[in-house]
Amino acid sequence: MPAARELLLDAAFAALGSRPWSGVRMVDVAAAAGVSRQTLYNEFGSKDGLARALVRRETEAFLAGVVRALAGPGPGADAGERCAAGALWILRTARVNPLVRAALTGCRGDRVPAAAAPADPTRRVQPGSAAARATPTPGGLADGVRDRVVEAVTAGTAGARGPARGAGGGAPEPAGDAGRPVGGVPWACELAVRLTLSYVVAPVGPDDEAAADVARLVRALVGDGRGGGFT
Repeated sequence: MPAARELLLDAAFAALGSRPWSGVRMVDVAAAAGVSRQTLYNEFGSKDGLARALVRRETEAFLAGVVRALAGPGPGADAGERCAAGALWILRTARVNPLVRAALTGCRGDRVPAAAAPADPTRRVQPGSAAARATPTPGGLADGVRDRVVEAVTAGTAGARGPARGAGGGAPEPAGDAGRPVGGVPWACELAVRLTLSYVVAPVGPDDEAAADVARLVRALVGDGRGGGFT
């Protein structure tokens, strides 16, 4: 049987399906989880504490799902296939999970807790810091997605023709106007994530078509991820 903490988080998430967060009552969450209200307060301290824990759980599960999606195409997949698989997961999850959507976009409306969309959506934090253990910012969550995409693409394409261009080793990529490297796999993955997030904010068609757009972008920039493509 799940621990009381998970039961309470499940109950809080289920409550969001039928009412805005402002209408979610702690007593109802406790009753739905089959525990006392005191147990709920012992676990989370307050409704805000419950909200922060719920957002953390959902975003951590989201990132774990990104990793699984990126691995889904198998060992022979190219960079475009992996990025497309990740994009499809992101788009589908953001559509059905309001907490993930709010955390990715910074737009929460009145249906999700304020913890899902911090006031400063561009703020970055140091991994492992107290701020990192709090609820994520959209910028920080996008960075987390990008890092996982880069890792999956470089690991999945290293082999027959060596490491992916821009994935470590060799001459550094030229810097852009803002001093950030331009070209190579990390740059292509960054653009792929940003394109995917634009479809989260403003969908323009079926998710599989958006994912195909992401694949075409990545292949145009780095080919199969092993050094081909646009430079």
